Amino acid sequence: MLREQLGGRRLRFTDDQRRRLAAKGKGVGRKLLAEVATIVTPETLLAWHRKLIAQKYDGTSKRGPGRPRTDGEIESLVIRLAEENRDWGYRRIQGALSNLGHTVARSTIADMLERHGIEPARERIRKTAWKEFLSQHWDLIVAADFFTIEVWTRRGLQRFMVLFFIELSTRQVQIAGIASTANGLRMSQIGRNLTDMVDGILNGKHYLIHDRDPLFSTEFLNMLADTGVESVRLPPRSPNLNAYAERFVRTIKESCLERMILFGEESLRTAIREFTAHYHGERNHQGLDNRLIHPETGHLEGCGAVNRRQRLGGMLNYYYRDAA
Repeated sequence: MLREQLGGRRLRFTDDQRRRLAAKGKGVGRKLLAEVATIVTPETLLAWHRKLIAQKYDGTSKRGPGRPRTDGEIESLVIRLAEENRDWGYRRIQGALSNLGHTVARSTIADMLERHGIEPARERIRKTAWKEFLSQHWDLIVAADFFTIEVWTRRGLQRFMVLFFIELSTRQVQIAGIASTANGLRMSQIGRNLTDMVDGILNGKHYLIHDRDPLFSTEFLNMLADTGVESVRLPPRSPNLNAYAERFVRTIKESCLERMILFGEESLRTAIREFTAHYHGERNHQGLDNRLIHPETGHLEGCGAVNRRQRLGGMLNYYYRDAA
């Protein structure tokens, strides 16, 4: 009769009705329900019963958001400790954090390092990053490189090679050789000049960074090794690893050599000599906090009129005040 009144539509029950039907159906049992139940199947009634039991013991509404995530500042500190100390494991980092008043679980530290792609200490200690090598030996490193420039001569355009060395900590540059051709004998003489006890730029240095140019011959490198300078040979096609030398090449070419038409070797030597003097004493360097390499004290302290020192016909200018 109920189905006839509904016209075949599906019956909709409230939760209270489901609860009452489930309680009655549980008492009747599955076998008898199969015979008498016509509104819903026995499986549906028993499923309602299981659901009502689960709701009774559901504590979702009383749960909090879970364990709070570690503060971002602490995570940044963990990453910093791992990057600055490649041999520190999770426990060592945990101890350092404890010294700073932070209590962090070992597993939490491991998760932080994994999220940032940092390997465990046993893996990190096997590798020395190039940046780390530079920072650890900053005052002991000199970089070397060649660059070429075209010069007009009686034979027409002729290519000259310029060999220079740059001290990374101070950016001081020494032009070691300018020639249209280079050979092992010439490099040997350059090696003796570089290691001179008075004026040599390699005096007191321990490492020379250079590319795989064959002019850096075994004889030349052995000569440097005898004075305590170790050769650091760069991988092929990796100019970024010799960035300071590459930057000097770009600077001297863009600011001077490529803005001139050079006639003869002496013209090239004069241009390079004037630029290096400007580079050391008159050009501010962003890598040195915008300072000069070799400032003239009297000019920095002067308070007189502003003067201009010109080099190469005004291509390179330096402004200073007269000393008081």
